[in-house]
Amino acid sequence: MNYYVLFVFAPVLILVGILGFVIPQNKSLTSGAPAYNIFHIVFGLIGVVILYFNHDPCIRAFNIGFGVIDLYQAAASFAHIFPEKHFRWTRVDDVLHIVIGAALVVVGVFG
Repeated sequence: MNYYVLFVFAPVLILVGILGFVIPQNKSLTSGAPAYNIFHIVFGLIGVVILYFNHDPCIRAFNIGFGVIDLYQAAASFAHIFPEKHFRWTRVDDVLHIVIGAALVVVGVFG
C-alpha cells in the first residue's frame, strides 16, 4: 500500500511544484510562492528516487515523514511560525495539508 501511495504522490508533488511556477498566483487557490514550489519539486524527486530503489522501510518512512511535515505546515500556518513567511499558505493549502498529512501518516503506519 505504501508503495502505491508514493507511486502516485511523488509525481503529483513534482507536478504541483511545476504548476506553481506556471499558474499566476492571483489565479491559484493555493500558494504560488517560489520556495513552496521548490519544496514540492525536491520532495517529489526524493520520493521518485526512493521508489526507484523499492526499499519498503524507506517508502514507509517517507510517507510518515512527509505526512508529519504536512501536518506541521498546517499548524505553522495557524500559529504563524516558520516557514509561513516563505511559503505564504492559503486556507486551501491548510485543508490539503491536514487531509493529505493525516492520510500519509495513517497509510505509513498501517499500510
